[in-house]
Amino acid sequence: MAIPGSFNAFRIHNDAAGYRSGLERLTLDDLSPGEIVVKVAFSSVNFKDALAGTGKGRILREFPLVGGIDLAGHVVSSADPRFREGDEVLVTGSGLSETRDGGYSEYARIEAKWAIALPIGLSLRESMILGTAGFTAALALLRMEENRQAPALGPLAVTGATGGVGSLAIDIFSRAGYTVHAVTGKAEQAGYLQSLGAAEVLGRDALATTRPLESVRFGGGLDNVGGPMLASLLAQTRPYGNVASAGLAASPELATTVMPHIIRGVSLLGVASAGTARDIREEVWRRLASDWKPRHLDRICTRETTLEGLPEVFDAMLAGGSLGRTLVTFP
Repeated sequence: MAIPGSFNAFRIHNDAAGYRSGLERLTLDDLSPGEIVVKVAFSSVNFKDALAGTGKGRILREFPLVGGIDLAGHVVSSADPRFREGDEVLVTGSGLSETRDGGYSEYARIEAKWAIALPIGLSLRESMILGTAGFTAALALLRMEENRQAPALGPLAVTGATGGVGSLAIDIFSRAGYTVHAVTGKAEQAGYLQSLGAAEVLGRDALATTRPLESVRFGGGLDNVGGPMLASLLAQTRPYGNVASAGLAASPELATTVMPHIIRGVSLLGVASAGTARDIREEVWRRLASDWKPRHLDRICTRETTLEGLPEVFDAMLAGGSLGRTLVTFP
């Protein structure tokens, strides 16, 4: 497949003219080096993308860079024998839109060590409805189960439940046999959350307690917001349950005590999806394409946009107005 002389990309700058982002025409030589060139079919919008695209968070370590921490598409050229023209691949995290050009481009050049062959059981479109959000939720469950989490311990709480990670976590956890309690400040979305598999929908007040230990309510959970809610979740988790921390939508702070850990043996597990080792990355995608594959991907994909529509999506997401996942499509 011939690569055009120039193509559209959503690029982010920070220089003497200020922080800005938008559509530009680029050539292959403008992109970060890599062994594989991919014609991008789909990308996605994550909270991290919104922070990077608006400058509201310090995400990029180099400038200028193409935005987008996810991409999926077809290989058009490869200098690595593991990949051939026509292969379907995906990349999530791995330095995209941090230290190298990302997925918001009609063509991307990537390092072969981060490319994952699309697993049997997933389409390119499905892989990007999942994207970093689905990968993060599944990685959290993998980490919890490696630490002996099991459905018999009790329900898993999911905070920030209407967001991308939260929505996918509800679907993935329930598919894996867990009872899921969704925690949200958006009571009007209770029907949506129940349709994904939430057995109960709880208001934020369920995690508003401040004592070091509370009555046991959950077997564990996935926290996407940080701050007091994470501390409260730890205080309400059953002995030897696990709480995975994956986000900071409310706060990066955590004011708590050691009491849940030394009295109940509760574990706080960090979930850092961007630099996950390849063997773990492949295992997570294998599970997402098989026994952990969400049943409601089309329902979770609540919006589709093109590169031109990204600024509007970023603003809505940072204002708390997003629901589920936004898919980025390419011609």
